[in-house]
Amino acid sequence: MERIEGAAVGRCAASPYLRPLTLHYRQSLVLVKQFRPGSLAAVDQDRPQELQVALPGSAGVTYELCAGLVDQPGLSLEEVACSEAWEECGYRLAPSDLRRVATYKSGVGLTGSSQTMFYAEVTDGQRGGPGGGLAEEGELIEVVHLPLDGARAFADDPDVPKTLGVIFGISWFFSCVAPGLGPR
Repeated sequence: MERIEGAAVGRCAASPYLRPLTLHYRQSLVLVKQFRPGSLAAVDQDRPQELQVALPGSAGVTYELCAGLVDQPGLSLEEVACSEAWEECGYRLAPSDLRRVATYKSGVGLTGSSQTMFYAEVTDGQRGGPGGGLAEEGELIEVVHLPLDGARAFADDPDVPKTLGVIFGISWFFSCVAPGLGPR
């Protein structure tokens, strides 16, 4: 057995055991879309209050990353992130599924809160619920799957209301996770 000679690799022209198949799949970034009253107030801030007309609720809708408050004592940041992924997006994750992206300060002009961003790769098999947030907390969240081929244009579009976290998250994804994908 140690002296096998003349081994070569070639194309299999026909085989009763193998059949080539093509795999089709979709890659997208998962975002959430929800109404934020603060966004609605900022739409027409240059007009005097008495001249403002009623705006549609859609004017206060923003695209965001799945997120939540750390308000449950005893849970790690990873456990809170997994809980939010379930509540908002319907994906069951374990803390080991998460990759820490960054910890940073936000809202420094008002609240000075600390935020930690995580990244997780999810599959349809991990989706066990509809997401949508918690109705008892007044959440009405739509799960959005953003195709990769339009993600950069989405992040750059000033007419799409989105958080800085979305812009940073998309940039980070293309820089750190999928650098070989190039411009789309």
